[in-house]
Order: sequence, then C-alpha cells, then structure tokens
Amino acid sequence: MSHIGGKPPNYNKRIRPLLTEIKPDIFICGHSHILRVIYDKENKLLYLNPGALGRQGFHKVKTALRFDIYEGKARNMEVVELGTRV
Repeated sequence: MSHIGGKPPNYNKRIRPLLTEIKPDIFICGHSHILRVIYDKENKLLYLNPGALGRQGFHKVKTALRFDIYEGKARNMEVVELGTRV
C-alpha cells in the first residue's frame, strides 16, 4: 500500500523496485483520486485505487472499494459510492 504509486505500467520510480522484490498479489495506492481496478499481467498483481472520499479534488462522487480476501485472493469486490462531494 502506498499513497503515491503510479499505475500500471507507469509505477512511481520508488515503487517499481519494491514490486519486483516483494511480488505482492495486490497493490493499493491512491493520490490520483481516480477509481481504478486493473490486473497488471507483467507484475502479476491486482492494482487498486479506491478513488476519493475527501471534500477536495476534482472528483464528483466519493468512492471506496470493498472486498473480501479468501484463500489469498480478492473476492466479492464492489465499488461503494458514498454520495457527491460537497
């Protein structure tokens, strides 16, 4: 998990070597406020950016991701919309 991590295939230069070394199954990052769920074939990981919940930024709808982890895999993922940004 990282605040600023980039996105596939353009990961932040600080994050890229960590993904290669640690080889996570899931990588969660934010900062962009753009909701994204992407399977990164090159790094064999699920990239998650839950969007934004804050009052500032260009997003119009507050979003989050909810999912279960079962037997090491993300399951039952859903986007949760929490209303418009005030």
